[in-house]
Amino acid sequence: MVINTGQRTDIPAFYSKWFYNRIKDGFVLVRSPYSENAVYRYILDPSIVDLLLFCTKNPRPMFEDFDLLKPYRTYWFVTITGYDKDIEMNVPDKKEVIESFIELSKKVGKERIAWRYDPILIDSKHTLSFHKEKFEEYSSLLSGFTDTVIFSFVDLYKKVKDNMPSLSEVRIEDKIDFVKFAVKVAKACGFSLKSCAEKEDYSALGVDASGCMSSSVLKKAIGGNINIPRFSKSRDNCNCYLSKDIGAYNTCLHFCSYCYANSDRRKVLEEVRNHDDSSPLLIGNIKKGDIIKYVDEGSWISDQLELF
Repeated sequence: MVINTGQRTDIPAFYSKWFYNRIKDGFVLVRSPYSENAVYRYILDPSIVDLLLFCTKNPRPMFEDFDLLKPYRTYWFVTITGYDKDIEMNVPDKKEVIESFIELSKKVGKERIAWRYDPILIDSKHTLSFHKEKFEEYSSLLSGFTDTVIFSFVDLYKKVKDNMPSLSEVRIEDKIDFVKFAVKVAKACGFSLKSCAEKEDYSALGVDASGCMSSSVLKKAIGGNINIPRFSKSRDNCNCYLSKDIGAYNTCLHFCSYCYANSDRRKVLEEVRNHDDSSPLLIGNIKKGDIIKYVDEGSWISDQLELF
């Protein structure tokens, strides 16, 4: 089984103490975002959890009790963009995040950490030249500490449009210009350049379009073969496996303008007030009418050799 901590919120940045309490207790409860009284119980035993996936803009809070992760296989996606506080309100200074990235890479190995430079949005301040400059600068600093960099261009979901009404789709000519530049920079720095859920196929330009959390990535992170159950795509042009997410929507305090996981700040602050580090649920606790479903899919690791 694969457990994800970061598709709905940023657990490493804001809820690391809660997460480590879940590791200590050996299980976690997750309230379904689609059914108020449906609660899933996942066992957090290394013999069952084949991989812990982390997606974060600030891994540093996880370092305090990092030894608790030693029995587990982990893979990390760390987002580092060039945006300032006007776009990413509560993300730490990028110099600090880069330092944390490098420290994390030394802990887990560069093959188990990927850098995300996304989403790419273009406006009067964040021009194509701006993104090229930042991408090249960060690539130089992160060279040798990862073998993968992932990019995507902003998707104008309703929440994004509400937060940034003047924002427009990135022009195809600007996309191609950036991709060609990024391919050269990534190659020089020893990175594989991957696209994330892009409707355009950039593979002819040297981009790996197979997916950032594809079965091949999971196998690489685990260091062996796994039998992944069949799954449906979460959205068009996405080849990523939908792992068991233990987060909750409307709980991320980064308050990024392009965020799709928060509906509004007032809702987030309301939810966060109900967070308890000792609760098995990220937000609130078990209440009357809840139905707990015990999920035990077992390990997917296979001893069989894969034929190519």
